[in-house]
Amino acid sequence: MAWDEWEELKAQAAEEQSTRMRLNQLAPEPGGGGNQQGDLKVNQRDLAAIGDAAFELRQEFEQVGNHARAASQKAAGGLKSEGFALGGALDHVASRWIDQSRSLLDATAHISNHLDYTEEPDRQGHG
Repeated sequence: MAWDEWEELKAQAAEEQSTRMRLNQLAPEPGGGGNQQGDLKVNQRDLAAIGDAAFELRQEFEQVGNHARAASQKAAGGLKSEGFALGGALDHVASRWIDQSRSLLDATAHISNHLDYTEEPDRQGHG
């Protein structure tokens, strides 16, 4: 590859990269006005629905996760008893699974509880 060819390829790549990195945005309103509070609105029913979805995710994941844990531990024990080194590795994976599963279950419970009991702020932005 000639030097000129290399320089041309670099320039093309830089042009494509800058094109891809552009963000779309809304043109500013004339006079610098605009809605100071933004347009994002949420109500208690919306928050409760998200909390309910988190609760359902927690319930389903707990069932599936327990099955995966039990199956992995059983397989690890069987492999270990037959002298396979893979049994120890699978046992380690199952232990990590338990830790990570607990973290996810705790997080979904926290989301569920928090959103079920979050109050809608009043019009002045308090609460």
